[in-house]
Amino acid sequence: MILGLKERSALKRCLAMLEIDRGKFLLSVLFGSMGLGSAIALSAVSAWLIARASQMPPVLDLSVAATSVRMFGIGKALFRYLERLASHRVALAGMGNLRTNIYKSLAGSSSSRVATIRRGDLLARTGADVDTIGDTVVKAILPACIALLTSFVSVGIVWWLSPPIAIALIICLLLSGVVGPTVAALGARRAEADRVNDEAEISSLSLAVLEGSAELRVSGRLEAMENALEETEARIRSHRDRSAKPLAWAAVIDTLALGLSVLAAIVIGVGQMEAGIINGIELAVCVLVPLAAFEGTAALGPAALELVQSGQAAMRISDLLGEEEADPKRSDKALSPVIEAKDLVVGWPGGPDVAGPLNLRIEKGSKIAVVGPSGIGKSTLLSTLAGLIPPHAGSATVGGTEAATLDRESVSEVMILIAEDAHIFHTTVLENLRVVRRDLTEDDARTALHRAGLGDWLERLPDGLNTLLGGNATTVSGGERRRLLIARAHASHAPIIALDEPGEHLEPETADRLLGDLFQSDLGIVVVTHRLTGLENVDTILYLGDNGVEIGTYGDLMEHSPKFRWAVQETQ
Repeated sequence: MILGLKERSALKRCLAMLEIDRGKFLLSVLFGSMGLGSAIALSAVSAWLIARASQMPPVLDLSVAATSVRMFGIGKALFRYLERLASHRVALAGMGNLRTNIYKSLAGSSSSRVATIRRGDLLARTGADVDTIGDTVVKAILPACIALLTSFVSVGIVWWLSPPIAIALIICLLLSGVVGPTVAALGARRAEADRVNDEAEISSLSLAVLEGSAELRVSGRLEAMENALEETEARIRSHRDRSAKPLAWAAVIDTLALGLSVLAAIVIGVGQMEAGIINGIELAVCVLVPLAAFEGTAALGPAALELVQSGQAAMRISDLLGEEEADPKRSDKALSPVIEAKDLVVGWPGGPDVAGPLNLRIEKGSKIAVVGPSGIGKSTLLSTLAGLIPPHAGSATVGGTEAATLDRESVSEVMILIAEDAHIFHTTVLENLRVVRRDLTEDDARTALHRAGLGDWLERLPDGLNTLLGGNATTVSGGERRRLLIARAHASHAPIIALDEPGEHLEPETADRLLGDLFQSDLGIVVVTHRLTGLENVDTILYLGDNGVEIGTYGDLMEHSPKFRWAVQETQ
């Protein structure tokens, strides 16, 4: 009732990906229940002690109760502290598992999953949304379990003394623990959905402003972006205010339920005392126990709100992951180092055809360049050959198996793809190379760097392979960054390397030298580039144009393709 069918399904999926240790979670429930149980016992024993002391009994008759009051008082604080430690350890470990599982799912899925999502939104889904799912354990599931257990304890104590008062307590607990949270959740559901979306918008806008402030200032759009940020923040504050109102009503219901339970205990208890069914001490216990019992149900209003927030976050994460599907298959035997395209037509899933049909064979030693104007589908073709997105028609196989059906590890044993925006991490040179092979030795790393033309650069580094690089290679030049990515490809030992715009943002001489070094390698090289210089010795050139794909050597295309010849002349 609180969550819709899609929200429940998404939340169930995300909670499973938390991989919560049930034993540790039950331990946190035990500690929490003992903490609140100590509070209930403290109220019960205190009520008995006060009422019994009024009868002026011998001091020894009160000594056990007095000691118990101190014990339960200490236990209340101690067990709540232990519950916080245990529950947060479980939740934090779960958040780590969820992020890991999300990354694993995305790493083995089609690139179309994240291609249309802004980086800031993606950051929000793998950051704040994951935190919200983790908070569900501590702020929603755990309080509900504790409230349920302690409510049984409270009702059991009162039932033992007076069943009619216990029935009244049950009704009031249901009012506080079910009706109140439902009012809070249903009233805040729309506001929370809007708030989650606007907080994702904040992440996207903030990242855009931080990364592109210089360009935005030059284009005169910085002020508009800042205004958009302020407007989004104002909407978030408004959503929080809207959510607070139903939560306040839930608090009112909880207070009324508590008052009614005490009033019912007094009214029913006085009648039973006059009838001789219970005595004054038992009446005092029945009246004061609910004061502690409602501590558990008071937390269920915020817990219901947290559940609504988690449902929205789970929907966004589920949208990112897509439908649950069978894992890509792992090849049982080594794949032959051959990539073939037969009548291949490429395009993003759900989008139009952008290139094809074409036939192509790539193996070790092949030198292939994919050229054409920007936006014509060069990178899409490369992603299809690597199995990142499925073909629209025809086939793209690795070792005779459809690339899109293989897992990433199997494909990377044959071909490694270096994307145009491949990331250099804020860690050492060695660890940046180990991205493709975790068991890479220092000798293998040096060999890969020398093959990429970075031998002299490595010798100049202050700490060699252990030199720390800035985030995304801010401490190296553009050419060094590109060669470092090529070294990463060499470190993989894949017989075929595919590179997307390796000369982008480099000076023409540097770009030509980089391409020349690549084509002198004994590996299979597939290069996507908009540059048409330095391609004279390439085995095969694929020229993608508006009228289809033209395939041939540099000389063939210069002779038979007017568009290619014109494009080459324009670059000279």
